[in-house]
Amino acid sequence: MTTLENKLQETTAYMKEAGVGAIDFGLILGSGLGELADEIEQPVVISYDEIPHFPVSTVVGHAGKLVYGTLSGKKVLAMQGRFHFYEGHSMATVTYPVRVMAALQAHSLIVTNACGGVNETFAPGDLMVISDHINFMGTNPLIGPNDEKMGPRFPDMSHAYDLDYQATAKRIAAQANIDIKEGVYMGFTGPTYETPAEIRLARTIGADAVGMSTVPEVIVAVHSGLRVLGISCITNLAAGMQHELNHEEVVETTQRVKQSFKTLIKQTLQEL
Repeated sequence: MTTLENKLQETTAYMKEAGVGAIDFGLILGSGLGELADEIEQPVVISYDEIPHFPVSTVVGHAGKLVYGTLSGKKVLAMQGRFHFYEGHSMATVTYPVRVMAALQAHSLIVTNACGGVNETFAPGDLMVISDHINFMGTNPLIGPNDEKMGPRFPDMSHAYDLDYQATAKRIAAQANIDIKEGVYMGFTGPTYETPAEIRLARTIGADAVGMSTVPEVIVAVHSGLRVLGISCITNLAAGMQHELNHEEVVETTQRVKQSFKTLIKQTLQEL
C-alpha cells in the first residue's frame, strides 16, 4: 500500500468516526465565499487542525473547516478555505482534500475562487463559469510516481470542466436573473499579484481571469474521475487595468455578491 493510500485511510476513518457519511459533491469555497457552508443542514463541522494529514489554511477569508451535511437535497462535503501552493505547501498537500473526497466516493466537485478579471468586458462582482483553464504554475500535481488505482498516468484534460454542468449553471443563472460570464481561468503561483505585462500575456493567450488556486485541484479531480463545475467571482480587474490590487478588495467584493453566488450554487446543485 502506498503512503498516499495509508494517509487516505487514516483521514477517511477519522472523518467517518466524526460523522461524515456518503458524499455526492465536494465543494471548495474560495476567499470570502465560505458562508455558503453555513447553510448546510444537519452539519458536521471539523476543523482542519483536527484532521489527520490536513494542514491549516493561513489566508484571510478562509475559515479552515470542513462541513458535511445536506445542501439543496445533495450530500456535500464543503471546504471553508483551501490550501495554496504559495503558502509553502507541496502540490500533493494542496490537492489532498480532493483525494479525500474521491476516497469518500464523491462523484463530482464544485470548485470556486476569487480571481482577477483579464477580459476587458468583465467588472468586479461578476460571476464566471469556468470553461477551461491554463496551468501557468510551472508544475503539475501529478508529477511523480502514478498509482493506477488513483487514476491514469496521462489524464485527458479535454473536458476538465463538465459541459453538462456548465450548461446547467448558465441556465440557472438566466432563470435567477444573475448575469453570468463564461471564460478561461489561468492559474499563477502567487503570492504576488501579476504584473501588467503578465496580464497582457494572459489576455493574448486566451485567459479571461487569473488566480492562485483551482488548477491543481481540478487536475487531481479529473485524475480521480470526478466531474467538475468551476465558478469564479471576479473580485477586481487585473494588474494594469486598475490603480492597485489588494486582498481587502477581494474579500469586500465577495461579500457584496455573496447572495447571487449562494443562489447560483444552491439552485445549480439542486439540478445536478
